Parts: sequence; C-alpha cells; structure tokens
Amino acid sequence: MTTFEPTVDDLLRTLAPQVAGVLTRRWGDFAAAEDAVQEALLAAAMQWPAEGVPRNPRGWLVQVASRRMTEQVRSEQARRRREELVAGQVPADRRSAPGADTGDESAHDDTLALLFLCCHPVLSPASAIALTLRSVGGLTTGEIAAAFLVPEATMGQRISRAKQRIKASGVPFRMPDSAAWPARLDAVLHVLYLIFNEGYASSTGPELRRVELSREAIRLTRSVHTLLPDNAEVAGLLALMLLTEARGPARTGPDGELVPLAEQDRSRWDTVAIAEGVALITAALPRGPVGPYQVQAAIAAVHDEAPTAAETDWPQILALYGVLTRISDNPLITLNRAVATAMVDGPAAGLALLADPPPALAGHHRLYAVRAHLHQLAGDREAAMADYRAAARRTASLPERHHLSLCAARLATRAGR
Repeated sequence: MTTFEPTVDDLLRTLAPQVAGVLTRRWGDFAAAEDAVQEALLAAAMQWPAEGVPRNPRGWLVQVASRRMTEQVRSEQARRRREELVAGQVPADRRSAPGADTGDESAHDDTLALLFLCCHPVLSPASAIALTLRSVGGLTTGEIAAAFLVPEATMGQRISRAKQRIKASGVPFRMPDSAAWPARLDAVLHVLYLIFNEGYASSTGPELRRVELSREAIRLTRSVHTLLPDNAEVAGLLALMLLTEARGPARTGPDGELVPLAEQDRSRWDTVAIAEGVALITAALPRGPVGPYQVQAAIAAVHDEAPTAAETDWPQILALYGVLTRISDNPLITLNRAVATAMVDGPAAGLALLADPPPALAGHHRLYAVRAHLHQLAGDREAAMADYRAAARRTASLPERHHLSLCAARLATRAGR
C-alpha cells in the first residue's frame, strides 16, 4: 500500500481541532480559542518549515495558543474578570499550559467533544454543519461554500454568526450526555460525510485527494460508532467511508492524474477495508430504519465486489438509487442515478433525467461532466466535447480540470481535428 507522508499543512490541519478543543475546555470561550489557535497555526506555518517540526507539535501549538489566550485575557478589565471566573472552575493543575513536549491523551476526546459542541441544537443544521467543517474539518470558507453550493461571502457570514451563538449560549465544553446525542447526530454525521468527501475528492487545488482529511473523518466516525454501536446509520456511514476510501490508491496514476472507476486497477484496492465495510453494512441493513448512508454504502459495496467494471451489477445499483432518491434530497444523487440509468437503459434515458436538473446543479461542473460522459456513450462527440470543456472551465480542482480537458482533446483527435 502507498505510504502517506503528511506535510506541515496536513499536520496543522489535523492538529487544529485538537488544540481548539484543549483551549475551549480550559478557558470556556470557543470563539476566543478559535482566534488563538489561528495565530498559533500561523506561527507554526512560518517557523516549522525552516526550524523543523517540534517533537510534540500539538504541545507546541497548545503552549503558543494558550499564551495568546492569556494575553487576550489580561488586555482588558472585562477579560481579567472572566479569567478569574474561569480560574475558579478549572482545577489548579490544569490552569497553565503544558510544556511544548508534554503529551495530552485527551486530545482525541477533545476533538470529538468539539464536534458535538459545534453541532449544538442552538444552531440551525446548516450553520452547525458549516461551523464544524471550519473548526473540526479545517476546511476553508470557500471549500465549505462549494459543498453547500452557495456564495463564499454567504458562508462566511453563516460561520461568524454560528460562533457568536455558541458563545452567547454559554454551552459548557464537554461531551454531551447520551440523552442529548440524538438531537445532534444528524448534523454530526453530515459533517463527517462532507469532511470525508473533501478528503477523497478535493474540490480545489493541485491534489486530487487530501488523505489527512479522509483519514480523520474515518477516525472520528469510528469514535461515534463506538459511542453508538447499534445505530444503523452510523455504521452505514463508516461502511461508506471504508468502501470508498478502499479505492483511493487506484484513483490516481503515476503523475497524480485522475483514473476513472471503470479504468482503475482493482488489484490496488484495499481488500481489508472492503471486507470491513461489507461486514458493517451487511449487519446494519437488517436493523433499520434504512437511511441514506446505508443505501450509499450498499451501492459502494456493489461496486467494490464486482471483479471487473464490466461485471458491475448496474440493475441493482439503479434500484438502490431509486430507494435513495426517495429518502434523500441531495441533488448530486440525480447525477449518479442518471449514470446508473444510462448503464441499464441506455445513455438517452440517462440524459433524459438531466434535461431538467435541480436548481442547485445549475452551472455545477459535475452536471456538465456527467452529461459529457453520457453524450460520449451515445456517440455524440460534438455534444460530449462541448460539455467536457464546460466542466473543465467550471471546476476548481486542477486534476479534474486536466482530466476533463484531456477527455475533450481525445474526442477531438478521434474526430480528426
């Protein structure tokens, strides 16, 4: 299997929610902790590439961010009063920041607690998910806006308001009691799903995958599954992630280029992850009720269990998408269902499903990419080239843009242009 060596940016993205969790637990101010962590991350980004990564990078970040928090508290009389209040609530042995090389075994628990804090019921589901993607997932405002199909400015305002509502609510930083989990679970799972998706198929930049994001999403989902082992949708989401991530090594070529599913070398797929994912979804489905993550995991399992692309059970996949469209309003499902329809009933039937796409897909590069693929299957080179080029212009992912442009160029070559 391919060895993944995290960069400084990867490491900082993974550590950010852990450090924010530590500071929020100690100081009781989520918004201020977020600001302090951002300054610590900036300092690390400037120092570590030149001076080397500390032996305990998380301890280093906690120390720098804690110093910034202390400076903020002491800068104003109001903050001094708050410091006294917090000091009275925190045990004496937890009031000072640890040394830069001191371990803290609670880091992962803090990340999970931060996840549930950001998904608090005082926030609307959309605001909770956006805030958590920013604070726990480390996604940029632009990346989150792309996931929600809204302007970046709108998303920035939504995240800012969510932080203020969390601060005003006075919610204590800790894992909620089990009785409070159901009210937050839908948002928690949606966040983990989006973090994983951004890791598996990065929406922007030069890399097709951001492995640190997908691995962190899987780790956190495992933690939630440990908390709720009998919840079928939690098991379904974990299965979906494992079955999808299993194909990751074969999804890129030697030069980082995108390799479509039908062309992947299936001997490079992670059979251990596939076996675990299949076992999870097989056990989850009979428990019910069936939710969208379980259905998506079942679809992924059908793909992964096919020995070759030609042997894929497309009728079963199409039937599962029929179920999925009845229980989920995700507009991207329309695109996937169109592909499955084309594989069963022909490309014209798939294109017919896209004749009047959901408004959220208007101008989206994936709509053009799917239409291009279906036009190519139908033998309409001109329409396929036009849609491949339109998709390439609209995507912010450089590997996707290169792949889409190459598809158009190949068709042009075959046409003798």
